[in-house]
Amino acid sequence: MPVAVESLITPDIMKPARYLGNELGAVHKAWDSASVRWVLTYPEVYEVGASNLGHIILYNILNAQPRQLCDRAYLPAADLATKLRETETPLFAVETKRSLTDYDILGFSLSYELGATNILEMLDLARIPLTWQERNQAGWGKTSGATYPLIFAGGQTATSNPEPYADFFDFVALGDGEELLPEIGLILEEGKAQGLSRQAILLDLAQIPGVYVPQFYDMADDGAVHPNRPDVPKRVLRRVADPMPAYSIGLVPYVQTVHDRLTIEVRRGCTRGCRFCQPGMLTRPARDVEPEQVVDAIETGMRETGYNEFSLLSLSCSDYLALPAVGMEIKNRLKDENVSLSLPSQRVDRFDEDIANIIGGTRNTGLTFAPEAGTQRMRDIINKGLTNEELLRGIKTAHEQGWSKVKLYFMIGLPGETDADVLGIAETIRWLRRECQGQGKRRLNFNITISNFTPKPHTPFQWHSVSTQEFQRKQDLLRAEFRRLKGVKVNFTDVRISAMEDFVGRGDRRLAPVVKRAWELGAGMDSWWESLDKAYGAWTDAIAEANLTWKYRQVEQGEWNLFDNSSPDQETSLQPSHHPLQSLDAPLPWDHLDTGIDKQWLQDDLKRALQAATVPDCSFEGCSHCGVCSVDFGHNVVVPPQPIPAFNGNFVPNQERVQRIRVWFGKQGDMALVSHLDLLRLFDRIVRRSHIPIAYTGGFHPSPRIAPANALMLGATSSGEIVDFELTECVDLETFRQTLDTFLPSDIPIYNAEVIDLKAPSATQAVGQAEYSLTVTASNNSSIEAKQWQIWLDQILETKEILFEQTTKSGKQKVVNLRDRLFSLNLGTDNPTQINYIGSCRNDGTILRPEHLMFMLEHISGQPIVLTQIHRRQLILVNMS
Repeated sequence: MPVAVESLITPDIMKPARYLGNELGAVHKAWDSASVRWVLTYPEVYEVGASNLGHIILYNILNAQPRQLCDRAYLPAADLATKLRETETPLFAVETKRSLTDYDILGFSLSYELGATNILEMLDLARIPLTWQERNQAGWGKTSGATYPLIFAGGQTATSNPEPYADFFDFVALGDGEELLPEIGLILEEGKAQGLSRQAILLDLAQIPGVYVPQFYDMADDGAVHPNRPDVPKRVLRRVADPMPAYSIGLVPYVQTVHDRLTIEVRRGCTRGCRFCQPGMLTRPARDVEPEQVVDAIETGMRETGYNEFSLLSLSCSDYLALPAVGMEIKNRLKDENVSLSLPSQRVDRFDEDIANIIGGTRNTGLTFAPEAGTQRMRDIINKGLTNEELLRGIKTAHEQGWSKVKLYFMIGLPGETDADVLGIAETIRWLRRECQGQGKRRLNFNITISNFTPKPHTPFQWHSVSTQEFQRKQDLLRAEFRRLKGVKVNFTDVRISAMEDFVGRGDRRLAPVVKRAWELGAGMDSWWESLDKAYGAWTDAIAEANLTWKYRQVEQGEWNLFDNSSPDQETSLQPSHHPLQSLDAPLPWDHLDTGIDKQWLQDDLKRALQAATVPDCSFEGCSHCGVCSVDFGHNVVVPPQPIPAFNGNFVPNQERVQRIRVWFGKQGDMALVSHLDLLRLFDRIVRRSHIPIAYTGGFHPSPRIAPANALMLGATSSGEIVDFELTECVDLETFRQTLDTFLPSDIPIYNAEVIDLKAPSATQAVGQAEYSLTVTASNNSSIEAKQWQIWLDQILETKEILFEQTTKSGKQKVVNLRDRLFSLNLGTDNPTQINYIGSCRNDGTILRPEHLMFMLEHISGQPIVLTQIHRRQLILVNMS
């Protein structure tokens, strides 16, 4: 049954609209129509999870399956989490508001090493036991009264090394989920129909390639993982699926998300062979999407969602050789719709005028490159495949095409790195700026991010690490060097985060109690950024309690430094350390996962790195014999370059104003929890989706001419809002109204629409007063008779001056007379706790807000009054001259 969360999702929590579950693209299937009910959970706040492409794709795919229902859940922010615990309300799915325990299966995305604490937080909020051992004791399905769903994880970190989290998950989905999850759903449906036990269903799931059930495997003393029963595979295969762009069109949140745009994947997998890059190794082979599919998905998606920006996604977008042609085709097709293209970090050696043309235009988006290292020798060691000449050519092109600032990513602590290589990062920036200087050109500025190399499983560098002391020393070297450079902003990753990611990411099953204890001690999403010391303390205390401090100290001191042949310091390390080149064949906690890449090839590539020998990109040159290409994993699929269409020019905003239509509308129900800025974004997207011929402002950032009369406070309902639309051509009034009715949510009803003279004052200028109905009560919930309320209202009306101190936009304190702003005040006839008033509402800031009336009422009554509901009846236009 749905849980009572409506009373918790209120204006007093941050961004309540993120918990509504009624955004465009949300799927609401009938509960009883489904045999299997999923919840895909993203263990981050909504703004992160709802814009994650994998989350959107899998949500759409599962809801496309017959007899399957998929809802969503996200990590609640601290304010709602506190409310849930205080009221003993379990965490819920946003679509149905049902408790997560009502569902059959619960999937978490585990995308980074320290994210498991967020998963434990969500399980605890949902009142679900944290470990599979506890859930097994409770039972499952028809054979018991317990209702705990199956808990699984997917994502990059789960695929890479699930061992530190093995106790928490009933199973792990390895690799791509597009085909794997529907197969899991079918097995679960059959198992439920047959009344199978939890254990029996998991055994059936373990037969599916890509499903790893940790409880069917044990860890040996040497760290290796082996099956504990004969009927499960010794090694579990990573699943590979082709990108499916059509399923990327989905959720359009009301609130602004971290990636507030349509995202379409153009290439999955990377074969560049950067030796530090785990995603590049774990997503092989490379699979390009046919250009026609990309173009169709973008064109369809932009028209269905109303976004004003789209992004083409790949680990290396510029290795999608059809990128210039696809980008230009889309830019030409959507030329008149004021949209822009953004690209994630891309190869600087492939950046040219063609790519600059497709991402330039009316709004130049940010430009990010990742040279990774500051010297050619280091770039060869990591197999970056980037020369100084290519780096300079790409940066010069960006500067010549109008970019005055470029973001660059570098790493320190890479194998074989010397101080000269570290300082080479700063020297590279000096050299690039010097070479890009030209007469009459603006100085080229840089945003630099310096991260600490963290070795990842399944990469050639998985046998290497650097001490935190060395990281700190190298950061200090760079800080001193960059102080001499102006126009360069440098960010450094905290070395404590890097060490902890290394410790957990390459750990084994002994770390599950550490992860759990770290969560209990307060480690979680917010902690790293809001209170790093607290989070770091939680992790180190958890490590100490598990008697694993010696292991963490090895990481801190550079346990596996490939270029340090000295013996370990026995005084600071309680366990012996061996040089990795002497023990490359030692078992690793993730050896039982078959990613397709041969461990021997990784060892050989590590030795090539020590010699600064490079390996070509097998998508475009010879095979590197890594072992991936096979029946199980497929082969590289590369789309050749396509003819680039002629550039039809950038968007030119149509500023001609032919017609102004004024619309009166309401804001009811859940839409009261959508903020004013989010409402403006909603109107913009509806105009795009409905093809209303909206006029634009001029300037560098043209905006649609949509002007609401006055902002309504969050949480208030209304039956009298006003907004002006200015159009480039005349539209039939009834057609316009019906169009808005069709595309607006039902909780935003349209009451009236009129054509207004373009020379008349705008609604913003014309509004002068607002009428409100307020529901109030005494703070102690005591009953106050209508007669007493009327006495207080009469006293307010008889008072000529009620002073209030307010802060101006400039931060100054100003005393105003609130009584001058009150024009009408009376008690509701049917409800003695309803107070109606008309007050000033001018765009110069002379406004009588509901909280102002509460101040007046408390001033007169001498007691606290609680405002329980705000409804704006109408905005009154008075300045019509």
